[in-house]
Amino acid sequence: MSIIVFGSINIDLVATTPRLPITGETLLGHDFFQVPGGKGANQAVALTRLGIPTQMIGRVGADNFGTELINNLQTSGVQTDNIVVDEAVSSGVAIIAVDDNGGNQIIVIPGANGRVNNEDVERLSPLLGRASTLLLQFEIPLSAVVAAAKAARKAGVKVILDPAPAQSDIPDELYPLVDIITPNEVEAGQLVGFAVDGEESAAKAAAILLQKGVKCAIAKLGTKGVFCATNEETFFVPAFSVNAVDTVAAGDAFNGGLAAALYEGLSLHQAVVWGAAAGALAATKPGAQTSLPDRLTFDAFLKERGF
Repeated sequence: MSIIVFGSINIDLVATTPRLPITGETLLGHDFFQVPGGKGANQAVALTRLGIPTQMIGRVGADNFGTELINNLQTSGVQTDNIVVDEAVSSGVAIIAVDDNGGNQIIVIPGANGRVNNEDVERLSPLLGRASTLLLQFEIPLSAVVAAAKAARKAGVKVILDPAPAQSDIPDELYPLVDIITPNEVEAGQLVGFAVDGEESAAKAAAILLQKGVKCAIAKLGTKGVFCATNEETFFVPAFSVNAVDTVAAGDAFNGGLAAALYEGLSLHQAVVWGAAAGALAATKPGAQTSLPDRLTFDAFLKERGF
């Protein structure tokens, strides 16, 4: 059995600055670097770094970035046979500014990711029989996300949806297809129509998401922790205290840790702890996939903190 990630594959172009610019402002930065990213690819690498067999389904362009992105996934241990090289468009690109406190601004140009469609879902469907979980995000067209979730439901495969980037026009039919939804504060606010900025508002948001049909709602509250609710239980997991350098991919690391724990048969509470730990570790290093922890580092981090 494996986990399948159906989603985006980007190259990240990262600039580090003392602070983030305001509109019309030019800043001098510290550094520039280029690293593989994309929420789908990040989550796939997060899983393989934790030792979980993982397949990636998506698209890259027929350019140097596309070759680099596929090679990097393969080097990380991700199975890439079902990534299409799309001759008609460039690979996806994310332009990222990161300030000295680890905050970021991100512009995503979808490129090949924007052309993921039902043909890709048709390639996904036969693979679901040998998968335990399907991870989805919103950096590919929403119609493809819904179709993939339907295919997973038909195959009896667990669906974990990271509703990022934030959107407010999600079709109602998607929610009942989702086993676990994992928005951060901004994304949760977009989904429910009010600000989510702590445990109390997260609980209200989670209740609405459960009413919409998801089986489990997890609100990632950054340094405030993680709130989790199902129809049977609710609980809060405090954030792990770390020296944050760059929060890019911390949410993807969370989903990787969460899915890895569930794959290994751990409880939902333990899985949320794993997600929080993976996200915290990712925030201590710059870049997207370059920040994702390996299993040895991850296990040591949990052990030091009594888990």
